[in-house]
Amino acid sequence: MAEVTGTIRYWAAAKAEAGIAEEPYRAATLAEALAQVRQRHADRPGFVRLLDICSYLVDSEPVGGRDRAEVRLAEGGTVEVLPPFAGG
Repeated sequence: MAEVTGTIRYWAAAKAEAGIAEEPYRAATLAEALAQVRQRHADRPGFVRLLDICSYLVDSEPVGGRDRAEVRLAEGGTVEVLPPFAGG
């Protein structure tokens, strides 16, 4: 699978824990992009742990329970990182 570039956006608690609103990725799958994020933010263990319980949208489509390694990313795409929300 070929790597592509895109943007990963963090919302609510994920944004606060990451300390940034968004950053670029270069990966072929969602699993690869998340592995890069974990490496890049290894100095923020709270954020790294939070990634395990977040929901993800890839180009506006919910990932749900699909294997992250099977979710291919498109060139110029967007990954939204949505932490659990209180009350919802």
